[in-house]
Amino acid sequence: MKFVDLQAQFAAYETEIREQIEAVLNSAQFILGPKGAELERLLAAYVGAKHAFGCSSGTDALLLALMAYGVGPGDEILTTPFTFIATAETIVLAGATPVFVDIDPRTYNLDPLKIEEALTKNTRGIIPVSLYGQCPEMEPIAKIASEYGLFVIEDGCQSFGAERNGKRSCGFPHVGTTSFFPSKPLGCYGDGGMVFTSDDGIARRISGLRNHGQWERYRHGMVGINGRLDEIQAAVLLAKFRHFPAEVARRAAVGAYYSEALEDVVTVPSIAPGNTHVYAQYSIRTPGRDRLASHLGENGVPTAIHYPIPLHRQEAFAALDYGDNDFPESCAVSGEILSLPMSAYLSREDQDAVIRQVRRFFGKC
Repeated sequence: MKFVDLQAQFAAYETEIREQIEAVLNSAQFILGPKGAELERLLAAYVGAKHAFGCSSGTDALLLALMAYGVGPGDEILTTPFTFIATAETIVLAGATPVFVDIDPRTYNLDPLKIEEALTKNTRGIIPVSLYGQCPEMEPIAKIASEYGLFVIEDGCQSFGAERNGKRSCGFPHVGTTSFFPSKPLGCYGDGGMVFTSDDGIARRISGLRNHGQWERYRHGMVGINGRLDEIQAAVLLAKFRHFPAEVARRAAVGAYYSEALEDVVTVPSIAPGNTHVYAQYSIRTPGRDRLASHLGENGVPTAIHYPIPLHRQEAFAALDYGDNDFPESCAVSGEILSLPMSAYLSREDQDAVIRQVRRFFGKC
């Protein structure tokens, strides 16, 4: 049993993927070519944004968005401590300071009710994370941002394809970012990401920033980065995107089956009203997490912990001088969260085996 079965996905689309890659090889256009441009048009339309820019990773997508807003020393950016490090890492790389806001214990996303108490005169923006595959409460976040003149960058690196009140992840104002890491809901065969916006001014800056700050060759209007998505990864994504809506539906079905079978023994994912979930991870919560993980591993079920250490407890952010217990919800969840095997290609047989072992651990066979 695999934690994420990428081989089954490749077997299903192998002919299309090989044809797309071969077309790139035959064209000898490997950077900023027609495949990338086609992918940007398709995905911008899919999320409902005016502009989309392929880039080299989800991390660079976040960094480019911050750079486009001119974020730098003295600025503070609000985000969650319960996420992958890239969210806060890019804030530091841009020269600013991350300010953490605790999470809603039901969805594990940033809690809008705790935002205002974290604001200072130096706050420039908010980066809510769409953790595990569902969007946070974007409406109250956007309202606070509007009242205080802040920008909002959605970290949608785990939620591409998810919806909130009919709006797709990465299509919310002001900027959305996503990752195409291989295990993500829409993944390539290396690193890749994309930035989305309907703001023409921000779009122009991102288009230059991802290509060494140039809009015309060898004319550099600003300092940028080498942050482009290559054509081979774009080709892989084009082949996969044709099947993406069906995979989103399948992920939802797998998640629902897990939840129905396990809700009496563990805390299963809570889907907020108006939301859909793409289950980049299917993560359960239980006080006996470590013992359950050991039991599952001994019985052939792979698991993962997303994430065992909140960011305010990471050595990389020691200079922020937070206390160990400053964010009690994030701390509590990090000690109890456990991700089970999840993909659009998880067989019912394997899923039943996972369920059986979880229930067996709790004596509920």
